[in-house]
Amino acid sequence: MQPDKPAFASSADLGEKTISFDEIGQGVFAYTAEGDPNTGVVIGEDGVLVFDAQATPKMAQTVIDRVRAVTDKPITHVVLSHYHAVRVLGAPAYGARDILCSDAAREMIVERGEQDKASEIGRFPRLFQGAESILPGLTWPTATFTGRASIWLGRREVRLMQIGRGHTAGDIVAWIPDAQVCFAGDLVEYGATPYCGDAHFGDWPATLDRLSELGSAAMVPGRGAALTDATMVAAGIGGTRAFLSDLYAAVKENAAAGRSLRETFERVHATLKPGYGDWVIFEHCLPFNVSRAYDEAKGLDHPRIWTDERDRQMWAELRG
Repeated sequence: MQPDKPAFASSADLGEKTISFDEIGQGVFAYTAEGDPNTGVVIGEDGVLVFDAQATPKMAQTVIDRVRAVTDKPITHVVLSHYHAVRVLGAPAYGARDILCSDAAREMIVERGEQDKASEIGRFPRLFQGAESILPGLTWPTATFTGRASIWLGRREVRLMQIGRGHTAGDIVAWIPDAQVCFAGDLVEYGATPYCGDAHFGDWPATLDRLSELGSAAMVPGRGAALTDATMVAAGIGGTRAFLSDLYAAVKENAAAGRSLRETFERVHATLKPGYGDWVIFEHCLPFNVSRAYDEAKGLDHPRIWTDERDRQMWAELRG
């Protein structure tokens, strides 16, 4: 039986979300919005670090307003967990002296940043409120790294770590040792469907293993509520792992049986909907996720570039 035919991606999702700004460790805050993209904030002795910038300068201002309600210290650093437009294009609004990401994330901005910008705006226009406020061109980091890097906000360390491929090839997490808090980016979601259109399914579970080894007392996932204790952290990581495993196993089985992408999508949708259908953006993400998993199952390691045209062609093929 063919799945229902929803509107393209999240183009029909126009409802406003309630924003929360919660202190989950001393001077460490989670900006969340009912399944919309999250932002982490660390207040140090002499400055503030923001982890993931929101999609537009106008959207970033909603973060800045919350920061200004708790501190007047300057926002000195913006860290980008990966290259996706919804995470990076608001960065100029903060006036930070440094914008940081991994070397691999910068390479992906070079390779596919413009295409991703047009693609994401088309998929989810509500997240790009004030798109006219986006500066011409792309958001570029002022510094990059591979492996690990430490940012010192006075005596307070924020440790940036590249712990493996997962959501993209360039993901990083931030670890605040004195608070035992992690900002996980889109490597972890909580009650929200992981987007896997640029994923590496074969690597992501091991990356989650390394994330678990940190022993976080609290975590800001990419989407969903802040994880405020070790039990919630384990649930967030475990739920993400279960979704990825169930999705990729189902896609590999169908691809190995010689089924088309359309047939594979319909079967995987039927398999996953009972367990995950109530997760935020499930219907939006699944066609992109199955498309990427099908490619990887067929041996394509480097994800194909999504463009607005490819998005809509795929959607018509799988959901039309």
